[in-house]
Amino acid sequence: MKNIFLVGLPSSGKTTLGKQLARYIRYRFVDTDVLIVKEEGMSINDIFAKKGEPYFREAEARILRAIRPDSKLIVATGGGIPYFHNNMNYIKENGISVFLDVAPEEIVERIQRHASNDRPTYRKQDTQLLENLKQKYHDRLPFYSQADFTLSGESLHIKQLLELLQEVVVV
Repeated sequence: MKNIFLVGLPSSGKTTLGKQLARYIRYRFVDTDVLIVKEEGMSINDIFAKKGEPYFREAEARILRAIRPDSKLIVATGGGIPYFHNNMNYIKENGISVFLDVAPEEIVERIQRHASNDRPTYRKQDTQLLENLKQKYHDRLPFYSQADFTLSGESLHIKQLLELLQEVVVV
């Protein structure tokens, strides 16, 4: 069975919905950020600080390509994965892709609710957070929009995702 890749901005719900979907359709769940942290032996913030964003983006591409096709996986991708290293083409060639389209304003609210600053390019105390997210959304939308399916809204639910995927996933 094909892997399902969830793409979208950070805090769009890829991990939350991905875990729920995996349980429901009996796939395994993986998060590319978690795989990178495990491989590198340091947090994403530390990778950015010590090795830089270009190194991190290369690590993302390497981790993505290490995921075996047809492994019955739900893959929560990092927010930038589709934008770099021709990764969106790779995703489309090797699975089913779903864009979780959540407005930057809602993303800011979610980031503000996070207990920690675990995202190196999005800090809740950043006075330019909304503007930065709007710019990232604008820049990445041409890549996110290539996904096989799009699920839009402020609060996305597993039921919506299942309905969207009903034709391609046997439940």
